[in-house]
Parts: sequence; C-alpha cells; structure tokens
Amino acid sequence: MANITAAEVNKLRQITGSGMMDCKNALVEADGDVEKAIDILRKKGQKVANKRSDREAGEGLVIANTDASAKVATITMLNCETDFVAKNQEFVDLANAIANIALTQKPATMDDLKAISLNGRTIAESISDMIGKTGEKMELSEYHIIQAPRVFAYNHMGNKLAAIMGLNSDSVADIDTVGKEVVMQIAAMAPVALDKEGVDAKIVEREIEVGKEQAREEGKPEEMLEKIAIGKLNKFYKDNTLLNQDFVRDNKKTVRQYLEESGKGLTVTEFKRVSLK
Repeated sequence: MANITAAEVNKLRQITGSGMMDCKNALVEADGDVEKAIDILRKKGQKVANKRSDREAGEGLVIANTDASAKVATITMLNCETDFVAKNQEFVDLANAIANIALTQKPATMDDLKAISLNGRTIAESISDMIGKTGEKMELSEYHIIQAPRVFAYNHMGNKLAAIMGLNSDSVADIDTVGKEVVMQIAAMAPVALDKEGVDAKIVEREIEVGKEQAREEGKPEEMLEKIAIGKLNKFYKDNTLLNQDFVRDNKKTVRQYLEESGKGLTVTEFKRVSLK
C-alpha cells in the first residue's frame, strides 16, 4: 500500500475541492494514483471541481497571436517555476520573442519551433541560457497553430490563459464580434472537443464507467445502469463540447445555433485552449 503524504492529500483536495478525509481515503484506495483517486471520488458521488491535473503547468506565460491576414493564429506557453521569474522582464521578452517567431515563421511542430534561430542561438538554446541566469527549470511546453479562412485569438489578463480559434468563413456580417465572443467562450468554458465525435474514446469510456458507478451507488437497478450512464454521457457532451455548450451570452441557444444564426453554415474549424494551473 502506498504511503500517502499530507502534501498528496492536499494536492488532490486542491484539484477536486473534496474533503481532506475523502481525498485521503480515495488516494489510499487508488494506491496513490491521483487520476484514479479523482475517478473514485466521482464514482462515490463527490462533486469534483473542474480542475484536472493535466491543466497544472506551474508558472509562466501563455501568448496567443493572429497574423495580419487574420488567417493564421498561434499559441505558445513558456513555463518557469515561480511567478517571480514569470514577471521578470527578460523572461517576458523571451516568451514574447518566441510567440512572435512562431507567428511569423509558422513552424509545423514544437521541435521545428525550438530549432529556429533567435539572436544567433536556437530557441532551445535561448531557453537553456535563461535557465542558467535564473536557476529555474523552464520549458516551452505548448505550441499550436491554426490556419483557417478567419482566425481569432484571446489572451486573458496576466497571460495565464489563452485561446485561438478558426472559422470556416470570413464573409459573415459582424464577423469580428462573432469570433470574439466564441473564442472568449472557449477560454471561459474549457471545452474538451469541438463536437461529440471529437471526444477521445478513453474519455467516453471513462464517463460511461463513472456514470454507471454513480447510478449503482444511488441504488439504481443493474439493468438500468447502461441507459443512465448514456444519459449522463450526453449531458457531458452538452457541457464539454464547444458546439453543444450553452452560449454564454444567451443560454437559450447553443454555440452551434449562435453561429448558424450569425451566418448560414458558419462553424468553428478547430480551436486550442492553453492555461497554466
């Protein structure tokens, strides 16, 4: 049996918002595996906060940009260990330089971006140089690029969170307002996919398993568990896929309906959302 420390219990509590003893018992049952412990809490009916461990990224800066054509958007995240370093002007300058290079040179992959020259050094070497100056671990942990007929970017205050999005048309009336509202929806509501078909199969399997166990804990008949779990899965799709989410500005319609009303056939081609913890 894993030796569960107070720090591990507190970390799970911060992620889930559950009580200390509930977190400790879940970690013991999960043999110290945080993700399994989260599922155990959910299966037992605990209301788990929407803070997954995969969103924890330490400190740093997230920067989203669009080019002059508004057809290319990029997003980068440069991490460090402390907020003190994240606010250091040299670190800020480096993060912005990387973001600008990503936008202008449009590398296909993270490795391609790291290999680009910055003041006579590669970006990877420039990050290593900054590590030597600050003594903190640093990492270029996220890079995404979207190309579409029209793109939008949103940087939340403080650059802890950003989102980019592409639309399939740039000929819609008031396109600037439409795009701004939808990319801000992405930032605020953290959808996991564009539509239900884009949800990872492992997530679907996990949600069905959790739904069945919740129903079982509630005393529902065994033969009804699958149907109940599918109903919960459909609720998950509505809450967590962008086009099916309630539109924040008017929750009487979905994002899909808002886009269609704004322009016939208008939809999101893809999006990316990146945040620090």
